[in-house]
Amino acid sequence: MRIAHHEDRAVLVSPDGTTAADLATASAGLFDADLALLYPRWPELVAWYDEWEPVWDVPVRREALGCPSPRPRQIFAIGLNYAAHADETGLGRPEGLPPVFTKFASSLTGADVVVDLPEGDIDWEVEVVAILGYGGRDLTKADAWSAVAGLSVGQDLSERARQLAGPAPQFSLWKSFAGFAPVGPWLVTPDELVNPDDLRLSCTVNDEVVQDGRTRHLISSIPSTIAELSRVVELYPGDVIFTGTPDGVGMGRTPPRYLAAGDVLASRVEGIGEIRQVLR
Repeated sequence: MRIAHHEDRAVLVSPDGTTAADLATASAGLFDADLALLYPRWPELVAWYDEWEPVWDVPVRREALGCPSPRPRQIFAIGLNYAAHADETGLGRPEGLPPVFTKFASSLTGADVVVDLPEGDIDWEVEVVAILGYGGRDLTKADAWSAVAGLSVGQDLSERARQLAGPAPQFSLWKSFAGFAPVGPWLVTPDELVNPDDLRLSCTVNDEVVQDGRTRHLISSIPSTIAELSRVVELYPGDVIFTGTPDGVGMGRTPPRYLAAGDVLASRVEGIGEIRQVLR
């Protein structure tokens, strides 16, 4: 199943991503048009979808795609979760669960957006984003995939100068400017993916490949991350988890390279799709 937040309504998306079906209409009102209200009913939605006869009658407009979890109760982001990325930053490889921070909810956007650049050194980080279909505490690694509603493509845009200044790095604030957390273009359920534990993710700047990795190289896998988070906090349906970025970010280059007005940033994840940001 592919589900999107399109024109502020929940829609089911066709396999080729060009057309959709309005969920409230297709379900004769069984499910709400508000996508945020669907995550607490995720098992019920999946069961209904398995019996639904698809009719794709809504053209998908990329500019109308919002974040697939429009009002998450919690946003988690995992830092230094690929060894090569940890090495390029000079911050060292983590032992156990990598650093956890948040991106504040006001930074969330949809798939294809214009992002106004603040002052500073603005960097890119393509990531696989996991969105939860149910939560709880003390989830096991074996059960963690079943808690995932689906996966999406994300960008963890970062202002490096202030993020790394001062007596200690301050990740959350300087990664939360407007438009710094695009997620999309839709959510894809794990059963639609050949191997959700080994997905290729890549990023281009002006069509130049700057990142190219695979999630099999995560230090803390998606199920391990979910299990570890749930040992400390209660997880909720609709929670968003940015799972980490591979090497190739701007700060790791010699000399460092950062985004500038006019750049076009494209992020892709195998089996899911692409999001694009124009910087100005």
